Amino acid sequence: MKMTGLQSPIARGVILALGSAMFFGASTPLLRYWGGGIGPWSSAALLYTGAALAGALFGGLRNESGKLGKSLSMRLWGAAICGAALAPAALAWGVQRTSAVSSSLMLNIEAVLTIGLAWLFYREHVSRRVASAAAIIVIGGAILVLDRSEVGAAAVWGLLGVALATVLWALDNTISRPLADRDTAMVVFRKSLIGVAISVCTSVIVGERFPQWTSAIALVLIGMFGYGVSLRLYLLSQRRIGVARTASVFAAGPFLGAALAVAMGERSFTLWGLSGGFLILLGVVLHVTEMHEHPHTHEAIEHEHAHHHADGHHEHEHPDLVVGEHTHRHFHEGGSHTHSHAPDVHHLHDHR
Repeated sequence: MKMTGLQSPIARGVILALGSAMFFGASTPLLRYWGGGIGPWSSAALLYTGAALAGALFGGLRNESGKLGKSLSMRLWGAAICGAALAPAALAWGVQRTSAVSSSLMLNIEAVLTIGLAWLFYREHVSRRVASAAAIIVIGGAILVLDRSEVGAAAVWGLLGVALATVLWALDNTISRPLADRDTAMVVFRKSLIGVAISVCTSVIVGERFPQWTSAIALVLIGMFGYGVSLRLYLLSQRRIGVARTASVFAAGPFLGAALAVAMGERSFTLWGLSGGFLILLGVVLHVTEMHEHPHTHEAIEHEHAHHHADGHHEHEHPDLVVGEHTHRHFHEGGSHTHSHAPDVHHLHDHR
């Protein structure tokens, strides 16, 4: 089975990850602009209220399963605590103490941590090409970080707050991987509601005041696209290309956020910025053009996940016509073949 260009499952997953990165990257400078004077827990609650609305309004694919079970429900709670409550609060706190450019670019740490966790917990194959692409993206971000002007203790604490958010989101990304094979809109909705409940309770306990309505509405809209739509695209990308590759491509988001901050008048772009941007673009290109193909063996297995019948792995029949991705329990016979693939649920084989 030969695939080229945008037919590659890797290319399709990379496009989804880039879309996720664009929405999330734009949200950071907008959060700094509209979130001034708003408590971090209130900010987190408003952002994920928007994300919950995105999950409810945009809906999932008709045939995807919303059943989670005990194990996946525990993962949903873990992802919500880390990624929908603690992480956005840490980001909101940090971004108000440093520039939008530096805050955006500090988020590059998330990709490195997520790639490491993907290798550690899921044994995802990280080839030299993927590792090189991730390193190039991070180096590009580091160059951009060097091109900043603010100094002082407040800025340092702000960057540490953003760094804490990246650690929490890296844990969230790792925990969420099995959830990507369920109804992604449902996952976004439930995860967001849990995050909102935790953030609202904490906001009341610490005595944060409710912000002005204009700022509150702005943060809800930012959360709808920068967190809700972005998270759904991120999960769909994870479904196709795994945790590590999705995280590495997602590292383009901080650069996009920094570029928007510059466009909003925060500072002028320099040769450092252009150099860093070029390296990030180069890293993304390395991902998009990756073609991972070799003979591999599939063991006989019965499982349930989102799938379609045009990928060469799902040849079972249905009594009624089913179009597009759908979810149900199904059986695979063992066998060996060669085709381009990424570390999805069927391709976590050993590469030693």
